[in-house]
Amino acid sequence: MTLRKLISATLLGATVSGIAAATPAGANEFEPFLRELATGDIAAIATDPAIVAAIKAQNAKHAGLAQTEIDALDQAWRAEVGAGDQPTIAPVLANDASAFLRGKRDESGGLFTEIFAMDAVGMNVAASDLTSDYWQGDEAKWSETYGAGAGSVHIGEVELDESTQSYQSQVSVTVVDPDTGEAIGAITFGVDVGLIN
Repeated sequence: MTLRKLISATLLGATVSGIAAATPAGANEFEPFLRELATGDIAAIATDPAIVAAIKAQNAKHAGLAQTEIDALDQAWRAEVGAGDQPTIAPVLANDASAFLRGKRDESGGLFTEIFAMDAVGMNVAASDLTSDYWQGDEAKWSETYGAGAGSVHIGEVELDESTQSYQSQVSVTVVDPDTGEAIGAITFGVDVGLIN
């Protein structure tokens, strides 16, 4: 199903604020829509050659990284957020795969608030927008997709994004090498659930 059809579909009849007030912690009333999105438009972006190639290249670069090295890179990224000089962040945000993701975010009409791809150790490969950290390997968005193998989907809870004052859920899927069928990374989409009604 296309984004246009998904956005216009009335899968849920409640407002976001009503659902936020009535939904128990951990539940996500938008999950049916988000799972359909994960196997449709999100899966198509996750299999795009630009994303696959970027992840494979970074996997080769990061092969054999020790956890202490990953932690050091993550600390460097976090320290650069908001700084004028960003030698760790800039190469990620400026690469071709990040430009591709920004295009997909912009084409979504606001449905996708952010998109970022991760490699086999959980580090950002490409991102439409700046993330607060470089390493996602300790989070479910990576461990329950890449860590669970091909075809895996993780749907995050609906949360208020303070910066945009919108309710969103993160949808993550495994990125697979089309030549081998093996998991090579993961990709996460922030989805504005306020556009799903």
